[in-house]
Amino acid sequence: MEPLTAARLGQKVVLTEETWWLGGQLTTQAVPPDEHQWAEAFGPTRTYRQLKEGVRDYYRRYYPLTNTARSAPDLRLGASLVTRVAVEPLVWLAVIEAMLAPYRAAGRITVQYNLKPVAIETDGDVIRGVTLRDGETGDTHTFTAPYILDATETGELLPLGNVEYVIGAEAKADTGEPHAFEKAQPRVQQSITHVMALSHVDGEDHTIARPADYDRYHHRFKWPNERYIFPDPESGWFSLWKFRRVFYTGHFEPGFMGADITFWNSMNDYHEGPIIDVPEDEIAENLRGARQLSFSLLYWRQTEAPRLDGGIGYPGLRLRPDVTETNDGLAIRPYIRESRRIKAEYTVLEHHVSAEVRENHGPEMWADSVGTGRYSVDVHMSSPATKGGEPVMQRSRVAGYGRPRVWPFQIPLGALLPQRVENLLPACKNLGVTNITNGCYRLHPVEWNIGESLGALVAYCLEHDVTPRQVRHTQERLEEYQRLLARQGIETSWPDLQAGGSYNQRVNNRPHWTWGETDGDALFPGSGCDDVGAE
Repeated sequence: MEPLTAARLGQKVVLTEETWWLGGQLTTQAVPPDEHQWAEAFGPTRTYRQLKEGVRDYYRRYYPLTNTARSAPDLRLGASLVTRVAVEPLVWLAVIEAMLAPYRAAGRITVQYNLKPVAIETDGDVIRGVTLRDGETGDTHTFTAPYILDATETGELLPLGNVEYVIGAEAKADTGEPHAFEKAQPRVQQSITHVMALSHVDGEDHTIARPADYDRYHHRFKWPNERYIFPDPESGWFSLWKFRRVFYTGHFEPGFMGADITFWNSMNDYHEGPIIDVPEDEIAENLRGARQLSFSLLYWRQTEAPRLDGGIGYPGLRLRPDVTETNDGLAIRPYIRESRRIKAEYTVLEHHVSAEVRENHGPEMWADSVGTGRYSVDVHMSSPATKGGEPVMQRSRVAGYGRPRVWPFQIPLGALLPQRVENLLPACKNLGVTNITNGCYRLHPVEWNIGESLGALVAYCLEHDVTPRQVRHTQERLEEYQRLLARQGIETSWPDLQAGGSYNQRVNNRPHWTWGETDGDALFPGSGCDDVGAE
């Protein structure tokens, strides 16, 4: 959250957003946070933890919680399996807006909506201004600033500013990574997913119209154990229905709401084609295809899926457009897992973080660390290398069945600095990582940490009249900047921890499951959550 940190440190910030909501995974993409098991205590920044506590307080203040839920200090909102705090996007949005409100009132943060970047003015290695187009009026607006932070989901400013970058899969000769491709393949980009908000009520029929592309996709919809994917009683089974559940009726007074709400982004990964650096008509077709895939999955589940009771279909599944604030119940924007990535002063590689590659040597330690993260190398099936070709199952390439373990890692400042351009910085997943290590640096707490650290970096550089590169390469400056991060509640190192496991290990080899937080019933009696994993 770079605007908040920079504003707290006395700077003025203009924040632009392409939609009508302040965007990101939590809000416009409707993806509850993926977190490591220590996230409540350490790792994520203080402000990130304040966001989560703010959400809990919002529920205590405004929602009719049961007495048990209201008094729980670590209330597990949503009784979700992926995180301790999973809620509707509107609640994340409300709390984020509340955190920004004092600085907007003070004139330190200005927010402008419905603006998309369309051009950048450069002067050698310096960005002079960014021009954005209003999606409603078509008018253009040019903003100038000493520093530009690119927090777009696809690194949109990089090609506009002629900033050197990479997209797709690198060649092994370029990175030396054990699981890289032999040849670079820019079109091999991780799948996108259009998340659905769903409820389920037995006895009701909310069957949607048969999607236009249903025949194209329905053969993909199967699962080895139906208990994983369908609405079921609180049985204690691992369930994808509970995995990203954002509204658990058991937390609220009886009769307040008749059904749980869950966000669904499993079995609907779209890997038919990429959406970055391809022709506009191809982008439009792939975005349309991602929506059709999600609708097709829902229709299959409503009409053809085998039921646990021996029947066919769950017509009681219902889209919830009131939750996503869209017309159809899909998120405002698709969940985008991979971005353009800067060619950085320093690039994080597979052999810096993978416990499989590094064995017992622990993670790479960086003197210029500006934060921490913890997530598996989660590289989803990718788009075809050539149009009409076969999709690449990257999980098989990278890790066999399951995901490779990753040591708790750091975020090196060198990965946030472009090789050439001085004042455009990557504020989310567009940092200096590879197609492989993007798989562990692309999650909510890490992206939030990156933004905060850059907000503090810009404030430090403006106050001391130095450049980010000078900060990294001057020991005294670097240490002073890292002390500033510490005062802001940004941790730059980990305690001595072990590498985590995978969901596959959690399900199939429970005695050796090393990635659970704690027992859900101990946290919240009757929640139905057993050991919780977060990758």
